Amino acid sequence: MDLALFDFDGTITHRETFPGFVRASVGRRRLWLGNVLLAPHVIGYKLGWVSGQAVRRRIVAFGYRGRREQEVRAAAARYLDEVVATQLRPEAMQRIAWHRERGDRIVVVTANLELFVSAWCDAQGLEYICSHLETRDGVLTGRYLGRDCCGAEKPRRVRERIDLSDYGSVYAYGDTVEDLDLLALADRKYYRWREVA
Repeated sequence: MDLALFDFDGTITHRETFPGFVRASVGRRRLWLGNVLLAPHVIGYKLGWVSGQAVRRRIVAFGYRGRREQEVRAAAARYLDEVVATQLRPEAMQRIAWHRERGDRIVVVTANLELFVSAWCDAQGLEYICSHLETRDGVLTGRYLGRDCCGAEKPRRVRERIDLSDYGSVYAYGDTVEDLDLLALADRKYYRWREVA
């Protein structure tokens, strides 16, 4: 049995799903205000001056503090059905099916939020390692529970949960610099769907 590790946004999907999920799960008033207040951080991210981790942390803090967890999960389910289902990469779904037919263990390793990605992975019968938000009495605090699952945190979490020596080969699939540490774990590395050394 081999191990297959897949990033989600941009690898399994055609584009990042996190921004769309935020728009679909944050109220209009809060979204409008967040667009104004967080614009410098988002622009900084697009220009490469601010890390994805830093901008996600600010968006999550502003967008989800005080929100009921079940409301956000319901919005996630709608977004998955209405939007993400149309954004899946055929090559990704074929590769997942290929690994499944071989009997490989398949794990999605993503910075995306458990509130969102867990529903998709559960529906596909896939394991996942992702970012979690803190909840108190069913209400989100706007803080991460532990670290954002990106960059060096991805392989750290994989090693924490999986003994890589149990597998003949490790495959990894990613599409951004935040996935390079994950790809470094693998015997077979695919960056933007091209095998790399």
